[in-house]
Amino acid sequence: MDRRDFLISTAAMAAVTLPTPVWAVSTAAFPYTKETKTVLGHDMAYVDEGTGDPVVFFHGNPTSSYLWRNIIPAVTPTHRAIAADMIGMGDSAKPRLGYSYSDHAAHLHGLLDALDLHNATLVLHDWGGALGFDWAMQNPDRVRAIAFMETIAPPIMPFPSYEAMGPFGDMFKAWRTPGVGEKMILEDNFFINEVLGKIGVHTPLSAEVLAHYNSYYPDAASRAPLLSWPREVPIGGEPAYTTDLTHRIAGYLTTSEVPKLLFHVTPGALVPPPAVEWMQANVPNLQAIHLGEGQHFIQEDYPTEIGRGLADWLAKI
Repeated sequence: MDRRDFLISTAAMAAVTLPTPVWAVSTAAFPYTKETKTVLGHDMAYVDEGTGDPVVFFHGNPTSSYLWRNIIPAVTPTHRAIAADMIGMGDSAKPRLGYSYSDHAAHLHGLLDALDLHNATLVLHDWGGALGFDWAMQNPDRVRAIAFMETIAPPIMPFPSYEAMGPFGDMFKAWRTPGVGEKMILEDNFFINEVLGKIGVHTPLSAEVLAHYNSYYPDAASRAPLLSWPREVPIGGEPAYTTDLTHRIAGYLTTSEVPKLLFHVTPGALVPPPAVEWMQANVPNLQAIHLGEGQHFIQEDYPTEIGRGLADWLAKI
């Protein structure tokens, strides 16, 4: 091939438009049909797509498996993707419970045990991180790797006081004040419309996306888990159980050799830049991917980047 033929060939290749991967297209639609299993007498809803080793997605407050809708397609070509709705959240049953951490753990861990998962990669966010790390500590022979982002992790948590929480301290204090928290979260729907819809994202959620999140919680009674979760955050040693759990998670992260992937943003909320530096110095077998500017619900701002990073990392490990 002479130089002219080479240039023609190169120009022809450049003109070819490659198809966009399905996981690179962000959408408000939720294209999955959920399955259910009965755990402790209550139906737990979950997405189960693809085949291969399982990748298990854990959501937090006030979301559902819908949070992962644009990231699941990145792993299903090579793996089985499972994304459950916590008890009282998403399409799972909404029984009259206290919705303590223990209630959530019993139901979600019960579902994972019923699915008999092995060689699993866990993908964790928010309170889903506490539940996922907890399950990993209890089932070390079933966990292959862990990816996590904006979740319950050292060195930020447990919080020694409201003052140590910076600008979030007053908000959490209000949520944990009897009567005030009920008004804000149950009646005024502050957690979804303001925290999820505006404060916790770099770009405010569209009306369509926000409506889908709200569809699972149509009235004050249905929002009971959304209020219970901030009251489970370990602040000043209370509650004692979640305080102890966060200490155990710190011990696990700093000693386990399981491959780990951290997605982080600036400034973030639970994993700000100083926490990332601490993790890079203290957490073994850790890869970190910085996504850009963001707050807490980074799956809404960076689904394509998280999907690509997760798929590439899964291929390497």
